[in-house]
Amino acid sequence: MGFLLYSDGSEYEFDDRTLAHLKVAITSKLRLKEGFLLSWRVPAEEGGGRVSLWLSPAIALQFRFTDATPPALNRKWLEGLSRSSHGPRGMIVLSEEDAEKLSESDLSDPQAQKHIQKALDEVG
Repeated sequence: MGFLLYSDGSEYEFDDRTLAHLKVAITSKLRLKEGFLLSWRVPAEEGGGRVSLWLSPAIALQFRFTDATPPALNRKWLEGLSRSSHGPRGMIVLSEEDAEKLSESDLSDPQAQKHIQKALDEVG
């Protein structure tokens, strides 16, 4: 498990594979000088609820990984994270499986749009 360390000293735990994808997606936006929200659902066994962090180029972030070897990156997962960042809720931490489903969907299809909106609504 790795950690996203926020500027106020808060630490948020993610598995290394998810964190590696977040690192690439987040830094891609920050390089463009874009501020945005990063949001995810907290599992019930960890107290439940959800978290949203404001990220901008002026905020110090650190990505700390447990594993010394970076994982292979999934382009579809990166695209899903990036795509979610353009909505009013900001970047949503999607699972790799949800990102795969989104990339396989025809985004002009109303059913696909409902599936995407449902996934985003669940996070919040």
